[in-house]
Amino acid sequence: MKLAVALKHDLGKPEAPTVVASGRGSFAERIIERAIEHSVPVHQDDHLATLLSEVSVPSTIPTELFEAVARVLAFIYRVSGKINA
Repeated sequence: MKLAVALKHDLGKPEAPTVVASGRGSFAERIIERAIEHSVPVHQDDHLATLLSEVSVPSTIPTELFEAVARVLAFIYRVSGKINA
């Protein structure tokens, strides 16, 4: 079954990313569709999504996932041109 987790993070602000949506099946598909409609980058990491799906919405990500989420965000910011490589 498809799983999707949406994160919110403001580049340049010290706050940790926040889980703003999480869902499985058709709700996961809707999360992904909305991201694409709004030009929000989508990254697939099944293991990380599984861990993040256990976080209540809305909540900041757990400290033990900071490094993994930081790597994903850095990749997204690089490919979107928001930061230099």
